[in-house]
Amino acid sequence: MLKEKRIMVVDDERILRITIADDLRDAGYKVLECASAMAALVSLKEFEPDIVITDIKMPEMTGIELLDKIKLVNPEIAVIIMTAHASIETAVKTMKMGAYDYLVKPFLKDEILFLIERIDELQSVKLENKILRTTLVSKYDYSTYIGEIETNKELFNLINLVADTDSTVLIIGETGTGKEHITNIIHYNSYRKTKPFIKVSCAILSREIFESELFGHVKGAFTGADQDKKGRFELADGGTLYLDDIDDLPIDLQVKLLRVLQEGEIEKVGSALTQKINIRLIASTKKNLRQMVEDGKFREDLFYRLNIFPIKLLPLRDRKNDIKTIFEFYVNKYSLTKKMEIKPDVFKILENHQWPGNIRELKNIAERMVILSANDSCIDTKHIPESIKNPTKNLDTDLNKSLEDTLKKVEISVIKNALEKCAQNKTKAAELLGLPPSTLRTKMEKHNLL
Repeated sequence: MLKEKRIMVVDDERILRITIADDLRDAGYKVLECASAMAALVSLKEFEPDIVITDIKMPEMTGIELLDKIKLVNPEIAVIIMTAHASIETAVKTMKMGAYDYLVKPFLKDEILFLIERIDELQSVKLENKILRTTLVSKYDYSTYIGEIETNKELFNLINLVADTDSTVLIIGETGTGKEHITNIIHYNSYRKTKPFIKVSCAILSREIFESELFGHVKGAFTGADQDKKGRFELADGGTLYLDDIDDLPIDLQVKLLRVLQEGEIEKVGSALTQKINIRLIASTKKNLRQMVEDGKFREDLFYRLNIFPIKLLPLRDRKNDIKTIFEFYVNKYSLTKKMEIKPDVFKILENHQWPGNIRELKNIAERMVILSANDSCIDTKHIPESIKNPTKNLDTDLNKSLEDTLKKVEISVIKNALEKCAQNKTKAAELLGLPPSTLRTKMEKHNLL
């Protein structure tokens, strides 16, 4: 048990009341006996029970009336109704009014202890979920987007305006600028924060399964569809759906997404039936969707439907004043309780780097430098990767080599560097490079890097 359970036993039959109370005390619970429903109500706020066990038939006030009043005071209190055979139908009715369960007299000690253990487990899960929701909300309050207050003021003002609305939000920013984190902040500061929050990466899912993943399918819709499946839209019903890398959405599926946004309904693969849904959509893009529209790679009508409330995140190279703050934050995070000194020259080098991977790249570098400096308790310029200290050092500037050969060498070097930073995870490396995973794989095959 998470805490000592407090149980109130209410019955005008003294012997039964005392017997139940003694059994519960022997089992380790704190118990208060009440000879009437009126006495129970008087003691309710002071005793603060987790569970109330009450008889139905009592003078002055019945157990049903007591149940109704308990739920008005605190709906979280679990109520068990005790009844005789003749009033089982009434007991079932009380469950519809909010009672947890009922016991038919006479009952065994083990029956009531089993019921209480089930309530204990249920209340423990509810408490854990409440703690988790509180933790998530605090984890994603505005201050968790690290940077100088003045830099973030305009961004936070925009989030504050849109968070508690149902408007579609389009977050625009390079890979690693924190688009998903901003999505978390928006969701957990909205009225939908206790509802489902479903995330989908449009870059990772293959074209073959994309439609099924988004909209779901019915049994027999295609080979291997041996049962009905809910899509991400249906799973997000009532809450928020986040479509990351919306620029990678196949153009034929863009039509279906547009219909969902306009009509508020989905159609599963293999079904002609429509299903109403209520979601808040947040999408993000690493590319210029306006340019994609002009190039015929993105539907203009969908772009305008998504671009209702755009939020643009600056790349780290345009947030030079934030580099020191962000780096110190991650150094403190990865060094745990150990206090690390950071030499001033480190910041000079970091601020001169272009950070193509933005905050994600800086975060990875901070973790690496903390590990390298573990024995020194001091982060110095010697711990900074050579590619950041001297980004052009390893480039072949031999004029006898063709431009094609030089570019090939640079591309191989950049891909290897991305894979190293992402622990050889190709999906994350593709994200860091701003490429679809399929494009990265093609380039790796071309350069024999697989």
